[in-house]
Amino acid sequence: MPLETIIVALVALFASGLTLFSGFGLGTVLMPVLAVLFPLPVAIAATAVVHLANNIFKLLLVGRHANWQVVMRFGIAAGLAAVPGAYALGLLSNLPVIASYELLGNVREIHAIKLAVGSLIIGFAFLELSPKIAALAFPPRFLVAGGLLSGFFGGLSGNQGALRAAFLIRAGLDKNAFVGTSVVTAIIVDTVRITVYGRAFQFGSISGDVADMVMVAIVAAFLGAYIGVRLLKKVTLRFMQLIVAALMIVIGSGLVSGLL
Repeated sequence: MPLETIIVALVALFASGLTLFSGFGLGTVLMPVLAVLFPLPVAIAATAVVHLANNIFKLLLVGRHANWQVVMRFGIAAGLAAVPGAYALGLLSNLPVIASYELLGNVREIHAIKLAVGSLIIGFAFLELSPKIAALAFPPRFLVAGGLLSGFFGGLSGNQGALRAAFLIRAGLDKNAFVGTSVVTAIIVDTVRITVYGRAFQFGSISGDVADMVMVAIVAAFLGAYIGVRLLKKVTLRFMQLIVAALMIVIGSGLVSGLL
């Protein structure tokens, strides 16, 4: 098995398990890795396929815990707002290179799409690390507004965890209900954004080596989700949020600087 396939499989495995506890999406971690190996439109398309398949698998594991009243208010709003967010991503992908520089003999380019997505990742990571944000309590009447915000940024960058967690954790859900409701909402947003991405990115490019890598990533993500569910009662939600937030700052900085 090629080294790059092994790397993608490991990233998918660990990222999938972490998303059950953190609210950060699998695509936020997996897409930068694929973007190093393939053109960005192909990386985004491939990541979207893995992300949706993984969430469907999670639905089978934890979907029964979802609070459907919250899904109807938060999840539907998130799905609607994902449409303009996904269209915005398509517009950014067509913009020219903003700047370039040389580092260690290699030319690095700063793209609008990577700058936007990287900045959002860093911003959401700091939200997770902020004690003030962690202490916020949004009453149920703000679930629709929270869904709109979460869905828009989910469509734009695939990263909606900080906002989604801030609203759902304060909605009176226990840990299992939080995870189940988050998964159902993620599937709604994934379905919408993949439909919109299909107009902007070349999903037909997922073939050959890319298709093989996508299949490996899907299997690894399934395994990560299964392991994560087994550990769900043993790991604190906040602890995992802090770990993933630190990782997202590193990845976001790489995207913004053009290193990834």
